[in-house]
This record gives sequence, structure tokens and C-alpha cells, in this order.
Amino acid sequence: MTPAAPLIGYAAALEQYPPAEAVALARLAEQHGFHGTMAADAFAPFTPQQGQASAVWPVAGALGAATAGDIGVGPVTPTFRVHPAAVAQSSATLAALYPGRHWLGIGSGEAISEHVTGQYWPEPAERLNRMFEAVTIITKLFSASLAGKETRHDGEFFRLGTSRLWTMPVEAPRILIATAGPVTAKRAGRTVDGLIIEAAPIEKIGMLFQRFADGAREAGRDLASTSRVLRLHLSWAPSEEQAMTNALVEWPNGGMRFAKSDIRSPHDLEQIAKLVRPDDFDDRLLVSADPEVHRAAIQRYLDLGFDRVYLHNVGRNQAEFLEVFGREVLPKLHR
Repeated sequence: MTPAAPLIGYAAALEQYPPAEAVALARLAEQHGFHGTMAADAFAPFTPQQGQASAVWPVAGALGAATAGDIGVGPVTPTFRVHPAAVAQSSATLAALYPGRHWLGIGSGEAISEHVTGQYWPEPAERLNRMFEAVTIITKLFSASLAGKETRHDGEFFRLGTSRLWTMPVEAPRILIATAGPVTAKRAGRTVDGLIIEAAPIEKIGMLFQRFADGAREAGRDLASTSRVLRLHLSWAPSEEQAMTNALVEWPNGGMRFAKSDIRSPHDLEQIAKLVRPDDFDDRLLVSADPEVHRAAIQRYLDLGFDRVYLHNVGRNQAEFLEVFGREVLPKLHR
């Protein structure tokens, strides 16, 4: 039996490319054999060099029109800049436009994007509790609205007046939670449809999957219907030197071995980035000119159990990357 082809998608870097260019690159990715696009929500890039931060929902709508694959929006943070009800409405509308193609990713947020409303920036435990309460609101709105009913919420962090979503798809979007920690993974297993992982060491991923499965079993949920999504940052270029330069210049945050969720300014990260050295990317962001090295790394993640992998090449050589990986990497991957 021929092994099944995995779903390898394109991660649209809205921190690096203006919206029209990001959409054009996603269309080009599809032409080279990539399946689907994932785009995260951010109010600011990580460093000024990256240079962009377009609103994700308009871009997602354009992605739906320009491509035929799935449209993953996330991680988004429905806890500071945007109320959970607004995220639910945007997600439901996108899913109504493109039936069966959209999933929603939720995260607990980073100060670099969320501090802009001037609120107190809480400790990680509160941010996680806010996130899960937001997921409760979104889930309640999806469920009630599909039934043509109203719902309300009066919680610790959020209130929702009696309301419903008047525009809904036939089926509610799947909800995934971004995590690198075991406690969040287990809570996610109890409540949502899957995980998004991008920053966890590879040796930690099996544990996260197990904790998610534990939570799902405790809640009596069907694991077979859940998803495990990886957004994989990498640096490929025709030479080793250029691949490393791209990583250091365009995505130095990938080499920062500390939590960055409390940093508020791209200019602060720019100063910290001056301390990043090539070996800081070891085991965090694969830098290589050899497509076979990248293929082997991606296959290792697939073997761990990811059902969708979205690739983000951190350099500006996107068209070249898509052509080379579409020809030399994607056809050799299997589940």
C-alpha cells in the first residue's frame, strides 16, 4: 500500500509581507503542491526588519478567494484587543464563505501585540484562564447559533449579553489551542478540537500529545476527530551562509532561548536580537541549504503524529523556496 500523502501547508508570514504579497505567495504555494494556508494574528512584527502586521481576518478572506485549500486562522488572542464574541463572528463568517475549509486557532497572547489597548498585562496563569474562558464563549456562541438560539455569559473576565451569531456555516469551525505546556495541553483536550504547536522541543511533543489525549479521555471526547497542527519555522537558501544570514536578519526571535511574551516593542526585541548567534538556532529553527535535511526533519514531525504541518521559510526567498520544496521535499513525505 502506498503511504498517504501528508497535508503540508504554507504559513503566510503576515509579519514579513504586505497582505497582497502574502496572498500571492499562498496562491503560488498551492501551485507547487502545498495544501492550505495558515495565518496568525498580530498587531506588530517581532522586529522592525520584518516590517508588517496586517489584520488577519481580511487577509484570510482574500486567501479563501485566491486558493482552494484550508484556511487556518491563528493563533488569535480573543482576550485583550478583541472580545471573544468578535472573534467568533469573524470565524463564523469566514467559515460561511468557505464551507469546510476554515479552522480557528486560539492563543493566550503576547504583550507585543496585546498591550496596545493599555490594559494591565497579567501573569501567564491569568492569561491562560482568560483564554479558556474566551474559548467557552466562542463555543457557546457557535453551538447556540447553530441551533438558532441565543446565549449569554457572565464570567470572571468576560461578559456576553444575550445574543447569537446570525451568520453561521452549516458546521461550526473547528477550534484548536496553541500551546507548549502540559497543563494547557490537557485543558485543551477537555475543551477543543486540537493543538497547535510551534515552539516546543521535539522531545517534548509526545508528552504534549499525551496530555491532550488524557484531557480528551477524561471529558469523554473522541480523539480520532482531533487535529495536531505544527507551524514549522525553518531557513532554507541555496547556500548555508545565506540560510544562516536569513535566520539572523529576518527571524532572530527564533533563536531567543527565553519567553518573549512580556516584551512590548519590536525595537526592544531588535536590541536583544543583536545577541543571537548561529548556534542559538540549534534545536529551535533548522538552518540548512540541503532540502533533504529539511525533508528528514519534517518527516520526523509527521512520524510523531502531526496531521497538518505548515512551513514558514524565514528568508525573503519565498518563490525559490516554494519551487524547490514543491519539487524536492513534498513528494517524498508520507504519513
